[in-house]
Amino acid sequence: MRCRPNMMPPIVHPTKCCTQHQMQTTIVPHIHPSHTTYVNHHLFQHQHYFPHTQSVVNDVSHQHVVCPGASPFPRPF
Repeated sequence: MRCRPNMMPPIVHPTKCCTQHQMQTTIVPHIHPSHTTYVNHHLFQHQHYFPHTQSVVNDVSHQHVVCPGASPFPRPF
């Protein structure tokens, strides 16, 4: 017979801010074999959630250059 697990209030960690850049990914496989032995113990299950938000920054620049001499465009009369 299985009992319902005890539930504790969530622990909210500070938001982790990240900046994403375009990059190339190279996959390197790492194989981690494991073996499980089942032993009866009391388990505290810490559930971690990772909500994620995104934002976009558009950077615009303007340059005003003073060009000496005559204008390349004819003057209207």
